[in-house]
Amino acid sequence: MGIGQLSYMFTGIIQTTGKVKKLTANQLTIEVPTISRQLKKGGSISVDGACLTVVGLSSGSFTADVMPETRKKTIISSYKIGSSVNLELPLKADGRFEGHIVTGHIDGVGELTDVKRESNAYVLTIKIPARLIKYIVQKGSVAINGISLTVADIKNNSFTVSIIPHTWKITNLHTLKMGSKVNLETDILAKYAEKLINST
Repeated sequence: MGIGQLSYMFTGIIQTTGKVKKLTANQLTIEVPTISRQLKKGGSISVDGACLTVVGLSSGSFTADVMPETRKKTIISSYKIGSSVNLELPLKADGRFEGHIVTGHIDGVGELTDVKRESNAYVLTIKIPARLIKYIVQKGSVAINGISLTVADIKNNSFTVSIIPHTWKITNLHTLKMGSKVNLETDILAKYAEKLINST
């Protein structure tokens, strides 16, 4: 799996986090005792929003292949041993849909430029590539490191999202620092709408 293939669907509801155990040019090994038993070789998993294929399993960890295209368009190349990553298994056919349609195909990399606390929320400002801003809609959906979030505001080539304490705590958002890079997947419905408009 990876960029360019759509065989599974995610919803952006993170199930747990894992830690990078090993990283090579073509593979990534992640330690995750909580869901390792639910994985199987050849199956897919979302790692910080990027859909990867499991190629190896061991006690409490899994290994996934990483294509050059995936390394180029995601934050995987910046991982270090011990890096925290968000993980989500594909949605089952009879599963409960709670987030939004997330394909696991990263559109680009954003940058965290501000974090502030407002009452019980953490407000994050993300700077994104100019080519993606047209897909960001106020009150629309966006996936940041695989997390389904709602766009609160848009200014120039940046947007803000509000994070509740629960999401802040159980994902890797609380590990980010100013300047940290994040994976971005814009709403696929916006891309389909653009194609339909341009083809008429």
